[in-house]
Amino acid sequence: MDDETLRQSRTGPAIVLVEPQLGENIGMVARAMANFGLGDLRLVNPRDGWPSEKARAAASRSDHVIDAVRLFATVEEATADLNFVMATTARARDSFKPVRGPEEAAVDLRRRSAEGQGTGILFGRERWGLTNEEVGLADEIVTFPVDPQFASLNIAQAVLLMSYAYQAAGRGGDLSPRFEAKLPEPATKDDLFRLFHHLEASLERAGYFFPEPKREVMTQNLRTMLTKANLSEPEVHTLRGVIKAFDYEAAQLRKKLGDAS
Repeated sequence: MDDETLRQSRTGPAIVLVEPQLGENIGMVARAMANFGLGDLRLVNPRDGWPSEKARAAASRSDHVIDAVRLFATVEEATADLNFVMATTARARDSFKPVRGPEEAAVDLRRRSAEGQGTGILFGRERWGLTNEEVGLADEIVTFPVDPQFASLNIAQAVLLMSYAYQAAGRGGDLSPRFEAKLPEPATKDDLFRLFHHLEASLERAGYFFPEPKREVMTQNLRTMLTKANLSEPEVHTLRGVIKAFDYEAAQLRKKLGDAS
């Protein structure tokens, strides 16, 4: 990562993992952050120590996040340089702190970052999250609209959701994908008319247009279906190849039946 990209990644909220247990989870958090342009990962007393080769392996080339990890002994130390901190939790707390969903929280974090405030989000332990005391150190609570019957999220999943919400909040409501499939040019009417004639001639040989009084209606139905499909030039050529293949097999069958007789 170049210096400018690294600088931009540090303008987002710091992701603070409190006593994470598995190096693999830390690595997946780093990967989720890198997916959405975040780079400030802080660890509070990781159970298995640091550095962690398991974390680096799970980070899947987001080495810039792993290399920039900072270690702290307490939540207070990890957030001391920040102006505003949110705590993630899936449980209702005995607290009068404001509670936000990820989208609303992300908009607020974006605003504060633009004003030059240092912001951060606390994520708790894999098994039981944050303590009430740790939540008490935050300014607000952010929670996810998950099924109350199964509200537990892996920390990497929770970080991914917040990282995505933060990036989306900076796109002014534009949630279009970052790339689109290249669509082929629609077929010309000449190509489409040739397909009509080819198909109808083949069906005529097969005896499809029966009884004769219904020929016009049947023909119009076929042409309407093919027109509504808005076929591309390659699709028209493919269909004509299919018809040609059926015609060939039908001719071979007629020849065998003729030879047999």
